[in-house]
Amino acid sequence: MSGDTCLTTTLCPAAGPKPKACSFKGGSLGNKYVRLNVGGSLYYTTVQVLTRHDTMLKAMFSGRMEVLTDKEGWILIDRCGKHFGTILNYLRDDTIALPKHRQEIKELMAEAKYYLIQGLVDMCQAALQDKKDLYEPVCSIPIITSPKEEERLIESSMKPVVKLLYNRSNNKYSYTSNSDDNLLKNIELFDKLSLRFNGRVLFIKDVIGDEICCWSFYGQGRKLAEVCCTSIVYATEKKQTKVEFPEARIYEETLNVLLYETPRVPDNSLLEATSRSRSQASHSEDDEGFELRDRVRRIHVKRYSTYDDRQLGH
Repeated sequence: MSGDTCLTTTLCPAAGPKPKACSFKGGSLGNKYVRLNVGGSLYYTTVQVLTRHDTMLKAMFSGRMEVLTDKEGWILIDRCGKHFGTILNYLRDDTIALPKHRQEIKELMAEAKYYLIQGLVDMCQAALQDKKDLYEPVCSIPIITSPKEEERLIESSMKPVVKLLYNRSNNKYSYTSNSDDNLLKNIELFDKLSLRFNGRVLFIKDVIGDEICCWSFYGQGRKLAEVCCTSIVYATEKKQTKVEFPEARIYEETLNVLLYETPRVPDNSLLEATSRSRSQASHSEDDEGFELRDRVRRIHVKRYSTYDDRQLGH
């Protein structure tokens, strides 16, 4: 028999004498085989392998620690035996092929920490970090499931928040011909903005609200603006719902919320890019912070458009 051997038999608990504790006199055994029962999985290996590295196993099999044995002479280790074969392979070769799945790597690392095998712990940590970098999403967008969840997200966020509410089924009238296309354009714009500003703005989706398509913008925990993209029109003899795509307005309000990033210092370039027409600015204050807050307050409006698309004479 050569190499390390694992007997995959799982032992069932049985009534019998209690395991005995004794010091293992393994210093002179060298290549002698020892029998290990690790959580019910049986292994044959040599003392040389177990004592090759300065680990807890070396302490156990060099006489520095007591070991438990059953009546048949199997040395008992009260750990899960699932990864113990991998542990033995590392002790023998100083390297192993790690499992593919993160959960199994975490399990192996827990065993390596228990046996104080630092080299294997480092390997597992490096592999987990690589997998994290490999699978880390570029942008994570929460989907609201309740009003309380929305409130919690907005209040706890250190970033400005942009929320898109869309619920196409929340409509009692038929849609105009371009409404579906415009709804998709709103969703596509949301995705583009979330990729562009995901490190600076928290983007959230709401698919259970009462509106059909509505953008909301928050800064420092309060709502700054709302752009409603739906209206009721009379394009035929009966009412219809129209979904619009106010792209420029949405871009403008998104830039506005960037003013509320932490640290909360006004950005002159953003102020210039998002400033209103000079004809609308009828007030001027000495305090710049007050002027900024007043300007933002005046855009707390809900945008509705209702008009008659019917031909003259009909």
